[in-house]
Amino acid sequence: MTPDAAPSTFATSATSAAAADITIRRTSVKDAAAIARLMGDPSVQRNLMQLPYPTEERWAQILGENNAPGKTDFTIVAERGGEVVGSAGLHPAVQIRRRHAAMLGISVAAPHHGTGVGHALMQALCDYSDLWGQLLRLELTVFADNARAIALYRRFNFETEGTLRGFALRDGMYADVLAMARLHPNPPRIR
Repeated sequence: MTPDAAPSTFATSATSAAAADITIRRTSVKDAAAIARLMGDPSVQRNLMQLPYPTEERWAQILGENNAPGKTDFTIVAERGGEVVGSAGLHPAVQIRRRHAAMLGISVAAPHHGTGVGHALMQALCDYSDLWGQLLRLELTVFADNARAIALYRRFNFETEGTLRGFALRDGMYADVLAMARLHPNPPRIR
C-alpha cells in the first residue's frame, strides 16, 4: 500500500467474512471528530496511552502535524459502512541511529473487537512497513492484561521483549506493559 494509494479493502483467508467490508485509508484532518470519539470511548481509552476526554481540535492538530510535508508518520483508519471503527499508525524514531524503527499504535471501537478490524489495520501497517517504509523494526507497548491485543500482535510475529513494571497509570493503579517488537521478515537487499 503506497502512502497516496486509494482506499483498499482487505479480505484474506486469515480474516473473517465480516472483514470483507472494511476499508483502510490514510487519515486526514477531517477524521478528527471520529478519532476523538474512538479514543474517548472509556472501553477503548483504558487500553491506550492517551488521556481521557480527547477533543476534536486536538486530534485535528495531531492529524495535521502527522500528515504535514516531510513527516514520515503513517496513519490510517478503518471504516465500515462509512464509519471510522479503528485507527492505527507508525511513528518513526527521530534519532538518526534508530531511523530503522517505528512505534506502532492501534485502536478499535469496542463493538468491532473480534470482527477483523484490528487484523486489517495490522496487515496494512506491516505491508507499509515491509514494502515501503524502510523499517526493520516495529515496536509497541501493550498492557499486560490485554490478551486480545497480545494475541493479535503475536499473529503478526511480534515477540515479547520484556515486561515494564508499573509503566503507566490506568484506572488509578500503576499497570505493567509488555514491550513487543517485530523485525522485518525479509529485509530489502539490492538485486
